[in-house]
Amino acid sequence: MSDKTEKTASRLPVFKTYKLYIGGKFPRSESGRVYEVTDSKGNWLANVPLSSRKDARDAVVAARKAFGPWSGATAYNRGQILYRVAEMLEGRREQFVREVADAEGLSRAKAAAQVDAAIDRWVWYAGWTDKIAQVVGGGNPVAGPFFNLSTPEPTGVVAVLAPQESSFLGLVSVIAPVIATGNTAVVVTSEKAPLPALSLSEVLATSDLPGGVVNILSGRTAEIAAPLAAHQDVNAIDLTGADEELARELEIAAADNLKRVLRPQPVDYFATPGTERLTAFLETKTVWHPTGALGASGSSY
Repeated sequence: MSDKTEKTASRLPVFKTYKLYIGGKFPRSESGRVYEVTDSKGNWLANVPLSSRKDARDAVVAARKAFGPWSGATAYNRGQILYRVAEMLEGRREQFVREVADAEGLSRAKAAAQVDAAIDRWVWYAGWTDKIAQVVGGGNPVAGPFFNLSTPEPTGVVAVLAPQESSFLGLVSVIAPVIATGNTAVVVTSEKAPLPALSLSEVLATSDLPGGVVNILSGRTAEIAAPLAAHQDVNAIDLTGADEELARELEIAAADNLKRVLRPQPVDYFATPGTERLTAFLETKTVWHPTGALGASGSSY
C-alpha cells in the first residue's frame, strides 16, 4: 500500500461501551437490555445498560458489604480519598466538559463551569469529613453525676436518585455528602443524561475508593427506584431525581422499614452547600457515663 493510500484510508471509530458500576466492577445489565441516549438535538450518543431489579439488588448487596470497612475508616482517610477523586477528575476535565455539553445542550463554557464546580465540590466535602463530628456532636450539659456525649454515625446504605437535569454537578452534589460521612450509596443516574455518571464510575474505580462504596445504575428511574425503596437492607433514600408522583410512591414504599427519606427540593447547585446533606444521613449516638467515682489517686474521672 502506498503512502498516499495510507494517508487517505479512514479508520473505524472505537465507540465507548458504557457499563454499570457495582461492587467495584463494570458488569453489563443482568437483563441484557440497553437503551439509546441522545444529545439535546436528538443525535445518538451511546447505548447504555437498562438496569433490572436484579442489578438493583446486587448493588445493595455490594453497598452493604462495603459499609463496615468504609464507615470504620478514619474521617481523615475518607477525606483523602474524596480529594483523590477531585484530582482524577481534574486530569480528565476535557472529557467531562464534552460529555456534559452533549448531555445538557450547553455551550463549552457553561459545561466547563459545571465540571469545575463539580471538581471543587469534591474538595469541599473532602474538607468536611473530619470536621462534621465536631459541629454536630460534642458534650451535653446534663443534671446529675453524669457526663453525656453525642457523636454522629452514618445511617448505612443510601439509595440516591440523581437529578434529572444537572447530569454532573447535581450528581456530585448528591453523592459526595453521602459517602463523606461514611455511608455507602446505590446511585440511579439521570435517565436522559446518564453518560457523565457512568464515566464518573471509571474515575471512582481508579481513585482509591473501595469497591461497593458507590454503585451506579443507569436505566428507567421508576423501574430501578421501586425495588430500592422497598428493600429491607436500604436504610435511607434521597428522592432528588424523582418527580412529585414518583416521590410520593417511593416514600410510601420506604415506610415499610422506616427509612430516612430526603424529599425533592429546589436546589441551586452552584451555590455553596451547607451541612444539610451531610447531616441528612447521620444518626446521633449518645453515651451516658457516671462521674464522681474515685480512682486510686483520689481524682475523679
